[in-house]
Amino acid sequence: MAILPDFVTLFSVSLGYNEAMNNLIILEEYGIEVTDILHNAPASVLYEEAVRFDSGDSIAASGALVAYSGAKTGRSPKDKRMVKNPGSKSDANIWWGKVNIPMSPHGFDVNRERAIDYFNTRPRLYVVDGFAGWDERNRIKVRVICSRPYHALFMHIMLIRPTKEELAQFGTPDFVIFNAGAFPANRLTEGMTSKTSIAINFEESESVILGTEYAGEMKKGVFTVINYLMPERGVLSMHCSATTDPKTGDSSLLFGLSGTGKTTLSADPKRLLIGDDEHCWSDDGIFNIEGGCYAKAVNLSAESEPDIYQALRFGAVLENVVLDQDHAVRFDDVHITENTRGAYPVEHIPNAKIPCVAGHPTDIVFLSADAFGILPPVSRLSPEHAIYHFISGYTAKIPGTEDGVAEPGATFSACFGGPFLVWHPGKYAELLAEKIARHHVRVYLVNTGWSGGAYGVGHRIKLAYTRAILDAIHSGALATAPTETDPVFGFDVITQCPNVPDEILRPRAAWSDPDAYDAAAKKLATLFRENFKTFEEGVSAEVRAAGPSGI
Repeated sequence: MAILPDFVTLFSVSLGYNEAMNNLIILEEYGIEVTDILHNAPASVLYEEAVRFDSGDSIAASGALVAYSGAKTGRSPKDKRMVKNPGSKSDANIWWGKVNIPMSPHGFDVNRERAIDYFNTRPRLYVVDGFAGWDERNRIKVRVICSRPYHALFMHIMLIRPTKEELAQFGTPDFVIFNAGAFPANRLTEGMTSKTSIAINFEESESVILGTEYAGEMKKGVFTVINYLMPERGVLSMHCSATTDPKTGDSSLLFGLSGTGKTTLSADPKRLLIGDDEHCWSDDGIFNIEGGCYAKAVNLSAESEPDIYQALRFGAVLENVVLDQDHAVRFDDVHITENTRGAYPVEHIPNAKIPCVAGHPTDIVFLSADAFGILPPVSRLSPEHAIYHFISGYTAKIPGTEDGVAEPGATFSACFGGPFLVWHPGKYAELLAEKIARHHVRVYLVNTGWSGGAYGVGHRIKLAYTRAILDAIHSGALATAPTETDPVFGFDVITQCPNVPDEILRPRAAWSDPDAYDAAAKKLATLFRENFKTFEEGVSAEVRAAGPSGI
């Protein structure tokens, strides 16, 4: 990859932009007295600001901005709080618990005041106004106020960028993020447990970030807001990737946790990309929430992920990566963090569909990297089984993925996005069930994990086989394929699929020791049932009955 030919020219005009754009927006309504403000600055200006004023930021040989987030190189879910206003609408709607931890309005006000005080010590601030949601009927207006140009560029990428006309008529935002992450929270503030705080107040339509400079907190903060607002409108918000058929316009959704192949499998040359991570499903079809993509960069190469590799050029941000002396990125160097990331505009992907909208899905796929080797490569789910597995959100961690993981372990994340849900998972499941029924959507469970035994004994299912399964799903071939009922999980196991060996489609037959398979299957089924106890009160009897029963 090479830097764009006009890169120097872009820099040379940025100073003129700064002089022209300063003071076009004032922030007095928030108590911010700073007057040197860059409002919706282009990437070239934010590059220059980052290199001049952000210590350590630089430019990679590919043309991407390289920035560092300090001590925090990932999200801090234990430090996320939501304001609990007794008697308010949000109080009644929020599913309070381990994910949505309450804080008082006073505690939020203290954090907000702390952020404003910090902003007022800064010589210059950055404001990004953009949209969340490509559907103009359901998008929201988001404003981000921050002190680092890297954060401004990140949200310039991840939000949908308004045209000049839309920006001129932007008006009052629907939600405001105050990112003062370079300044710590006060641990003595009510509800705080550390110097890091990500606080959301739905009644005031504001969020305050303190004590973390990891840009992903803003992205997932917007997703959390969408997860609260959209279900009220009957719109389902989803943590999934989406593609569409370029000829028919029909779409397909891929749900899956980290490591299941959600991003990799959405890069399908035969289909157009709608988005890799966050979407909504309305009465008109599906739409991407974001204007950009946020991909893992560890071990990235032109051979393994060519589209993502070439997307990390001018206009993109690389976080916490290591550069060599020639400023080439050493993607295999993880001494800063294994969670290296790259953010880039969705239009950097050659087969992206702009605008990022599509028709109603014909197929939904739940991806699971089952390290126990129990789930079949592909199963067809009844509506009840679909909701059960949607709420369960199962995959497995394998040794080496996290510190302390010495053997495979089950992981469940409600609706495949547990940390970002606001309502009870049953709310999202209810919307999904209604849309599946109305649009006659086929639902499949696809195992991208192990076959013939657990991790360390069996083998991982080849990516070529999984791609063949998805091709057969999209063509409709698996809608009428022969099946047999799984005796433990009860779903329909597909026993024939084009370009996939029959011998791996029945997981028990793929094991050399059937009795060992039976014991492992019962163990996994027990884990499913124990996990689902948390959600039983919020779902129907039919969905509860769709859980594993053959134990």
